[in-house]
Amino acid sequence: MMRQVNLEDSHAIAIGAGVLGTGGGGSTYLNRLRLNRELRQAGTPVQVIQADDVPDDALVCAVGGMGAPTVSNEKLQEGQEIKRAVRALEEHLRQKIYAIVIGEIGGGNALGPMITALQLGLPVVDGDGMGRAFPELDMDTFMIYGAAPAPFALADSHGNVAIFKRIGSAKQAEEFARSLTIEMGGSAGLVMPVMSGAELKATVIRDTLSLAKGLGDAVLDCRARGIEPAETVAAQCKGKVLFRGKIIDVERRTVQGFARGKLVISAFDRFDHQLEIEFQNENLIARSNGEVLCTVPDLITLVTLEEGEPIGTEALRYGLRVAVLAMPAPKELKTPEALAVVGPLAFGYDEEYSPLPGDLL
Repeated sequence: MMRQVNLEDSHAIAIGAGVLGTGGGGSTYLNRLRLNRELRQAGTPVQVIQADDVPDDALVCAVGGMGAPTVSNEKLQEGQEIKRAVRALEEHLRQKIYAIVIGEIGGGNALGPMITALQLGLPVVDGDGMGRAFPELDMDTFMIYGAAPAPFALADSHGNVAIFKRIGSAKQAEEFARSLTIEMGGSAGLVMPVMSGAELKATVIRDTLSLAKGLGDAVLDCRARGIEPAETVAAQCKGKVLFRGKIIDVERRTVQGFARGKLVISAFDRFDHQLEIEFQNENLIARSNGEVLCTVPDLITLVTLEEGEPIGTEALRYGLRVAVLAMPAPKELKTPEALAVVGPLAFGYDEEYSPLPGDLL
């Protein structure tokens, strides 16, 4: 298991987090640059601890960026938003935070919490609440399994901080926070939820930072040996390569703080053999000739064919040669309680969840 993250680790983690991000979670490239800058300035690696290392009565908080990737990739950010929100919550609660928790291991949101940990001089926990990325903040195992959504905080790049002292439900927290994020310019730093060490241990998906590092290492090794990485990555995630082809159509728009749309991929050998994927920040459902091949919460990830570079939904474009990976979700996302929040029905699809065999962890 990982004990620290240094400059040499950041590239692999960024690739692995992109694979787990299923198209969302923000830019791994930009957040890797920011993490490398913080590592150089701090002169020390990010300290990584296990969930079981956190005392039961200690306070931890999950953090990440909120908003549409299409906005956060273009909007200049100060880089102190999450740090400021954590400090505001500490002042509100009159208690110090013991460790930073990754809200979602997918995409750039796997890297942002490590930046905050360096800025605050705190360790980061090897685990998260999603095992991937999801578009809505109530879609994590912390709140699915009972963590309170409030208090939570949002901060923007202009120094504004909002603390929600009480909120009726996790879903209501998503609605209020989404509206405020739009008012903050479409992207904001989020601190949510605040938990005790005991709550963390009961709800976290463990070792996902280590998983991201391992996936990235596998991709880099394949590149060094001139091997197409898709099969290796899929096997490491107990999944499969669902499709190979060229993107021939992309429809994407920013709606209510989300990047929504769909894409069509055509097979290289048969133009009439196509795969269609719908997304809401993240890839949610894949169909071929009307047949559903994979649905959320299982992971659907696009990578470039030759290098295995994960492709975010904001970077989709005509002509890209891609492999589509289908990978089973962590077991924590497959319970009836979780599927009510993150299954296909929760996203408005009239489809029963048919899981891929196995579990990601």
